[in-house]
Amino acid sequence: MTKSKLLPFYKQNIIEAGCDEAGRGCLAGPVVAAAVILPFDFDNEILNDSKVLTEKQRKSLRPVIEKEALAWAVESVTNEEIDEVNILNASFLAMNRAVQKLKIQPEHLLIDGNRFRPQTKIPFTCMIKGDGRFLSIAAASVLAKTYRDDLMEKLHFDFPNYGWDKNKGYPTKQHRDAIKEFGVSKFHRKSFRLFDEQLALNL
Repeated sequence: MTKSKLLPFYKQNIIEAGCDEAGRGCLAGPVVAAAVILPFDFDNEILNDSKVLTEKQRKSLRPVIEKEALAWAVESVTNEEIDEVNILNASFLAMNRAVQKLKIQPEHLLIDGNRFRPQTKIPFTCMIKGDGRFLSIAAASVLAKTYRDDLMEKLHFDFPNYGWDKNKGYPTKQHRDAIKEFGVSKFHRKSFRLFDEQLALNL
């Protein structure tokens, strides 16, 4: 079996949790974060940054991660909270909530990105593009993405005009056109620029 090209851990012989979020650039819905502690010998040749995986691959990996992880947790921050604290702080908050929900307390956190604001005293290291470098962050990215996608697909049934089953709340042209035609829903982030500049000038 081919081994993963991703690294199994950053620091050896300690309990390390990878953390990542999904939905930061969306116009609607929550930002969702996951924290995952994998066994030291965990390996999976498919697991990678969720953005480079197909939907089918992400869905197949989720039960594997949930079964084989020593601990995992998924948490979210609502669009109302995002409007209150801004999306950067909301991303930090979602990751902190996921870490605090873990049934095993990690001794070190691997955070995807270049910034983090912890709510615990657990040491952490930020990793730019960490979801394509470390298995634990990649696992967290898959959980965060699949849980968020499932949520947006459920919201689509009550708000079908915006195409959330396809765009998952991201700022596609179809999504922006729907906002212009049908208005803003209760799940849209009011602090975000919901219309592109050309549309805004014509309002």
